[in-house]
Amino acid sequence: MTPQEFRKMAHQTADWMADYFEQVTDFPVKARVQPGEILSALPGLPPESGTDSETIFRDFGSILLPGITHWQHPGFMAYFPANTSYPSVLAEMVTSALGAQCMLWETSPAATELEQAVMGWLRDMTGLPGDFQGVIQDSASSATLMAVLCAREKASGFQVAETGGSAKKLMVYASTQTHSSAEKAVRIAGLGKTGFRKISVRADFSLDPAELEAAIREDLEKGFLPCAVIATLGTTGTTAFDPLPEIGRICKTYGLWLHVDAAYAGTAFLLPEFRPLAAGLDLADSYVFNPHKWMLTHFDCSAFFVRDPDHLVNVMSVLPDYLRTKSHGRVNNYSDWSIQLGRRFRALKLWWVIRSFGVNGLRDIIRNHIRLAELAESELKTWPSVDWMAPRTLNLLCFRFTQPGLSVPEENDLNDEILQTLNQSGKVYLSHTTLNGKLTLRLVTGQTTLTEPYLREVLDLIRQISGQILASRVSQEKK
Repeated sequence: MTPQEFRKMAHQTADWMADYFEQVTDFPVKARVQPGEILSALPGLPPESGTDSETIFRDFGSILLPGITHWQHPGFMAYFPANTSYPSVLAEMVTSALGAQCMLWETSPAATELEQAVMGWLRDMTGLPGDFQGVIQDSASSATLMAVLCAREKASGFQVAETGGSAKKLMVYASTQTHSSAEKAVRIAGLGKTGFRKISVRADFSLDPAELEAAIREDLEKGFLPCAVIATLGTTGTTAFDPLPEIGRICKTYGLWLHVDAAYAGTAFLLPEFRPLAAGLDLADSYVFNPHKWMLTHFDCSAFFVRDPDHLVNVMSVLPDYLRTKSHGRVNNYSDWSIQLGRRFRALKLWWVIRSFGVNGLRDIIRNHIRLAELAESELKTWPSVDWMAPRTLNLLCFRFTQPGLSVPEENDLNDEILQTLNQSGKVYLSHTTLNGKLTLRLVTGQTTLTEPYLREVLDLIRQISGQILASRVSQEKK
């Protein structure tokens, strides 16, 4: 491709991107292809000769685009959002053009120092403790793994890092509602499946601190070595908030590392009125939240904070001669704060977004998303067939449909049918969880471009489809 051809295709691609954002509602929010359908449309062997970009782009539109689930569609209300924005996309375009590998300060000083600056901004914007220092990771999963590694080495006095083993069985604790990445981190860290102990939750699905302390005491009596608790602010299933003050007190009493996962809900702490939900965070050793979920900075961009960066570097750093530079010891080399040696210039899009919207602009968007959730909650609570499954804290609604005379498994089938029918409509995409054995629908109002009129259309659709399915079930029973 010549520079002239690149310029032409870059302009065409930018036009397509702008059209895509404006016309995204023309697509079904959830891909409708069948398993293997995209694969069967692709050649089994790579092309021997090069293909022109016009043809490649046409094939993207005809073969690949039908298999895309549109996360930037206002009807994407599943899981948690991975919302983006125009400024984030522009910054990512520049990042791609620069192609910088930002593993060391020497390999791009601006990337390192911008990351240091924006992580300070994030700390202050969200009201985190002033002694936290941060680094951008690819995901909260990586951040949690690093927290577990830090806890492992602190508890074992770096014995595991030195010899590969510990004199005592190391234990990590988290609630039954904690994200699966916590258990995966424990396994990857070499503590084994039995090194991860799940603690029961209270009625609001938050970790029960009395059960936590009892489990720690029991393991100490068995000769085990408790090393960490992973608490969650805003669980995946229900956005429950674990009681940090009580958990922090327990961790301090028994000398455990406290890692706090606020991957989704952490963005809400931009709003001062929600910061009381983070009470006790001053007791944490590490903390993570994802701007790539709800802060208009698209994937991947995860903010990991630690109270003692020297301990993190001691755990993570491996410094061969070819990575030693004259600036070593005078600057942050963030590859020493990460699992990966290679690092993308993620700070650029975060900087671009914060500067473009300003803190107040971001707050306005988050408040509007929460307002839309309040609106939907008020509407759904007027429907006689809806059972509310968990309290709404932010902008996640957990509910299910009920019908007199049905068993729990039958109601689960009913709700699954409603969910699948909604998701096949092309208008909305919801996900589910299971709470107390009951299949529960999850609706999240966090997509960047979601408006009140569109949300009302979705609510009307939910009412229509659920009404039809409920009526059909009644009709079948009468027969």
